Amino acid sequence: MAEAAAALRTVANNVRAARARAGLSLDELSRRAQVSKGALVGLEKAQGNPNLATLVRLADTLGISVSALMQGPPEGRVRVVSGDTVAPLWTGEGGSEARLMLTTSGPAPVEVWRWRLEPGEEYPSHPHQAGVVETVSVTSGRMVLVVDGAEHIVEAGQTATFDGDASHAYRGTGAETCHLIMTVHLPPGPAAG
Repeated sequence: MAEAAAALRTVANNVRAARARAGLSLDELSRRAQVSKGALVGLEKAQGNPNLATLVRLADTLGISVSALMQGPPEGRVRVVSGDTVAPLWTGEGGSEARLMLTTSGPAPVEVWRWRLEPGEEYPSHPHQAGVVETVSVTSGRMVLVVDGAEHIVEAGQTATFDGDASHAYRGTGAETCHLIMTVHLPPGPAAG
């Protein structure tokens, strides 16, 4: 429980700092990110339990990565992250999950995610800011990648990429669990808007 409280304090500090850097009031960030002002006030006070969709909308609006909202200061030149030490940011009712492993630094960061999709379980994603590119590499099983309503089967050993500013979803399919690595390539610079 102490780890969850510490993580929430880190998110609160990072949202507050990013909002200040962007020169946005709570009202303006609320409007742009489509997150209620009450939820933002609570989040900046390290209260509540923001879901993945809320964190994605805030990160997109602030022009930073989701993990930039969640991580403390860098610990050194090399970061090694173990999957069992990273809490899932999304869990499905059937056992699916998504873990944000890390985000690279630099002017155009890349988020690295590990996903497990159970057959028939789906995660719908809101469109991201313009310039975001997602790549999914299936390591075992099969998934359906839905982009702008079009379905694409991606099987073990295959990789797909698409512009993340379209509506999209990930769905497990077939008889076995689908494991995949997703990268989210973020555009350089702050979000326009």
